[in-house]
Amino acid sequence: MAFIPHPQRRPVLVAGASSGIGAATAEILSAAGYPVALAARRVDKLQELTDRITAAGGEAVAVPLDITDESSVLECVAKAQAALGDLEIVVSGAGDLAVGLSYEVSPADFAAQIDIHLVGAHRLYRAVVPGMIERGRGDYVFIGSDVVLHPRPWSSAYVAAKAGIDGLVATAQLELEGTGVRASVIRPGQVLTGMGMYLDQKTTELMLNDWIKHGLARHGNFLEPGHIAQAVTAIVTMPRGAHMRVVEVEAEGAIQRTERPEGEH
Repeated sequence: MAFIPHPQRRPVLVAGASSGIGAATAEILSAAGYPVALAARRVDKLQELTDRITAAGGEAVAVPLDITDESSVLECVAKAQAALGDLEIVVSGAGDLAVGLSYEVSPADFAAQIDIHLVGAHRLYRAVVPGMIERGRGDYVFIGSDVVLHPRPWSSAYVAAKAGIDGLVATAQLELEGTGVRASVIRPGQVLTGMGMYLDQKTTELMLNDWIKHGLARHGNFLEPGHIAQAVTAIVTMPRGAHMRVVEVEAEGAIQRTERPEGEH
């Protein structure tokens, strides 16, 4: 059976679009001609990006979103679809980072990370996927993490939440098979974003030293948010009939340059 190609107009909702990976994804997709709804709590930041996109000739709208509040999620989806049309693509990357040793972090702080990264992603997934199933097409892209494969000390709640994302996606892929809807997860390595930049120097040093001790910081190179945005683009532009289920993106190690022998060019 032949698959009907993607429609010409594919509205996108990017959750967590006020900075980092989400902002880069919104900019790259809008530049490629996708109408984009930018969603996050920091509406002022969203509006700045929306203005840049529209000034460049793109189509974008800023929509408030608190991923921990179901009513906010439902209202966000409704506003995005009212402005742009039925959502064809959703990129779920809203979240922040709280660190601490697993035996010291409070239950409330642990639960908050699970709520933001895992339950929040499910809130949004549940709000948009039934409509995608009804239309027989759609892409839902979860931003996961390589900590699922390589857990890092001081990040137990974050690791647990991202491991949960992997479990959710694996289950969703089974349930969505044959519906025309594709669920995918991207597992980035270390990305240079604002997430976690508020940490105090002492905590950061202790954490990084533990990462080094366990071989989790082999080199100092970081990914740029745009690298992950390019992975998102690769997933959603894949022609129907194929499915990029899991994409891992890691920073490339620095090239080791050696001095060339005299006279060699």
